[in-house]
Amino acid sequence: MTAPSLQDGPAFLPAPQPRFDGVDLQALAARLGTPLYAYSANAIRQRIRELQQALHGLDATVCYAVKANSNRAILELMATAGLGADIVSAGELRRALDAGIPAARIVFSGVGKTEQEIDAALDAGIARFNVESLDELRAIERVAGARGATARAAVRVNPDVDALTHAKISTGRAENKFGVSIAEARDWFAERGQLRHVRLDGLHVHIGSQILDLKPFRLALHRVAAFWRELVQAGHPVASIDVGGGLGVRYRAGHDQAVAAADYVGVIREALAGFDGRLLLEPGRWLVAEAGVLLTRVLRIKHGGERDFLVLDAAMNDLQRPSLYDAWHDIVPASTQTRPLATYDIVGPVCETGDTFARGRTLRACEPGDLLVIQGTGAYGASMASTYNSRPLAAEALLDGGRYALVRRRQSHQEMVAGEQSAQDWETP
Repeated sequence: MTAPSLQDGPAFLPAPQPRFDGVDLQALAARLGTPLYAYSANAIRQRIRELQQALHGLDATVCYAVKANSNRAILELMATAGLGADIVSAGELRRALDAGIPAARIVFSGVGKTEQEIDAALDAGIARFNVESLDELRAIERVAGARGATARAAVRVNPDVDALTHAKISTGRAENKFGVSIAEARDWFAERGQLRHVRLDGLHVHIGSQILDLKPFRLALHRVAAFWRELVQAGHPVASIDVGGGLGVRYRAGHDQAVAAADYVGVIREALAGFDGRLLLEPGRWLVAEAGVLLTRVLRIKHGGERDFLVLDAAMNDLQRPSLYDAWHDIVPASTQTRPLATYDIVGPVCETGDTFARGRTLRACEPGDLLVIQGTGAYGASMASTYNSRPLAAEALLDGGRYALVRRRQSHQEMVAGEQSAQDWETP
């Protein structure tokens, strides 16, 4: 299975989207301007409930992957629902704590943790580290020892499983930078008695993102389960198994078939039957992607020799997924006005050919000033945005049953350049 490409022709025309979580999108855009991210609080709550219901009866903690969308208001929704956080930096640790997520429900992943970040995580009292290399394990031992503390850790095993997703978001193959082989993890446990300040008693696996098939999950978890049983038989404690995240979502109507939470949890129950420790899950995209839209206005229609270009006021700096992954997002009008069909390459104003949201996309004919809705942008949208071409970061709003709250104001020019200064105070290192 391959990820849908922005170059594919549409299977059918998605419906317009005039409202979102009870809010009139035309009125919202008129009030707050565009480009504008808008998130549905109720859509996020519904996903949380669906997952929690599927996990009923299991000793499980859901740790939201902060990298998907790190806006404080989103993190506060997770905290209110009792979720923890999966973090990959000290900055995400601060965000999670500031939003009210207890340190005891935070796990720290990622291949490049610095000693300063490890120290900050130990100071906060996080639940555990997901360790990706022997060098990192030694660094945690060293930093924890200097504090006179004991860090809890899980080894991230790389099960060499093809996640059947885009190559740039596949993380469970042997050639990927993440985790260690089961053979190396076996050696870690055999030598765990030499660790005085790290309690190595957990397993972690995460094979990739935007996975739309249960087979990779099943294969990876069965390999982890076999290793867990082997470790227990050898006398090693396994207090937790972190199954990662990766559940895919529907980016393209009529094409993507997302896995239901109950079916996913069913695979976990089957593979890890008999495990009496704590289960950890790290969903990110699945919780927030479809709960977000990017509102953008048509600047102009440019008639080229071979194609027509629909130029928007949103650009690749606002939403990088199409330029990074050739990713498909449904794009629909906010207006329900009936117009003839037209085919466009949908682009932004940034000075890159890669600043393209769609090629050969058919939708209702557009006019300058029309409001369009780029759907499925609640994950890896604003969190990956930049100020390339000196374009300010977009505003973000949280919608909730007909009302809205501005949860990030549009960046001003002064804020964008606040850290810059003239070269006046010269020094010699």
